[in-house]
Amino acid sequence: MSRSVAVLGVGAVGGALAARLASAGVRVTCVCAPGTAAAIRERGLEVETPAGVLRARPEVAESLREAVSLLVVAVKAPSLEEALLRIEPQAVADGVVVPLLNGLEHPAAIRARVGPRVAPGTIARFSGELTGPGRVLERSGVPLVTVASSDLGRGAVEEALRPLADSGVEVVVAGDERAVLWEKVARLGPLAAATVASGLAVGPLRADPGWRARLADAIDEAVAIAAADGVTLHAADEWAIIDAMPPDATTSAALDVARGRPSELDAIAGSVLRAAERHGLRCPGLAALLERAEARR
Repeated sequence: MSRSVAVLGVGAVGGALAARLASAGVRVTCVCAPGTAAAIRERGLEVETPAGVLRARPEVAESLREAVSLLVVAVKAPSLEEALLRIEPQAVADGVVVPLLNGLEHPAAIRARVGPRVAPGTIARFSGELTGPGRVLERSGVPLVTVASSDLGRGAVEEALRPLADSGVEVVVAGDERAVLWEKVARLGPLAAATVASGLAVGPLRADPGWRARLADAIDEAVAIAAADGVTLHAADEWAIIDAMPPDATTSAALDVARGRPSELDAIAGSVLRAAERHGLRCPGLAALLERAEARR
């Protein structure tokens, strides 16, 4: 199979990754809605990074039918079901599908559509926003993509992700799919709910004794649920990441709510609550944060 890559969803994450791939000479196809596809065909991709501007002209398609070795799924959870209809399962029958969504439940939906060759992942060290179709403002440095698969061997995943690594993205292939997802959602679920519920950026949120206590309770609960799911995490490690975040940082869920867009709150914090239900656990702190966040939305 040719070493070709497709990116489903050309928002901030998808656009940044597709531009890097195309700039590195990788054959990459952006799979997106008609309006975005037309804009990229006309003007290409442009990603403004702290190191300079990346300009690229990837291939564009409104659906994926041609076989690829790697499909990166970079849509947000509210758009996933519709976006997956753009992917013909035979196009990834011999490839690897890497979803970079937040939450715990999307791998099952993706496997139901495209089959078992799925390696769920997370993206870190990335902060950016879509400023227009095919236009991304990126505020961070080199992104870190961490993936793992309960379906595929490590070697197959590493080989499929080689184009991404060669394009300058740091890639880590881990051994436990659940651990990769939980490590982020145990922190992000409470943080997303708290930033929406409070209307505060990370700095003021963590400095406020009341909000910090609410967030701490929710993180403790999420860590306990992860443990019941077979993943050992430590609240102190999650707090180390939160305390190192820039004071004006916030979550994409908070940005989406502020702009009146569909948010990932249910996919992120809601998936943690549903995991708690499966294990017969209570998490009143996170439930209260999510309830306040939903009311604010």
